Amino acid sequence: VQLQAFGGGLVQAGGSLRLSCDTSGGIFRNFIMEWYRQAPGKQRELVATITSGSSTNYADSVKGRFTISRDSAKNTVYLQMNSLKPEDTAVYYCSAQNVLLRSIRYWGQGTQVTVSS
Repeated sequence: VQLQAFGGGLVQAGGSLRLSCDTSGGIFRNFIMEWYRQAPGKQRELVATITSGSSTNYADSVKGRFTISRDSAKNTVYLQMNSLKPEDTAVYYCSAQNVLLRSIRYWGQGTQVTVSS
């Protein structure tokens, strides 16, 4: 099982980025897909969640600005980030959690998002 996240970069405040997370190993249908982020000196926090049925949930800090989506044909999950703020600066990670066995979780490598003021 592999998760590969990419799409991070440097953007000015108010700008947009789209993160992608490619998955392999046949996990897409049986896993909840999530994006987390970790800023320097802070704990990793859950940003957005999408189920296999495409139900979504967001952290209060990103509601109305971020959109999580998934493309089953491509086995890819996305995080569209609009109206970015400096406080969104963090390393973003995609994660896959098994629907039935919640102890089974996979992580991708992080992708750095830096928002300048």
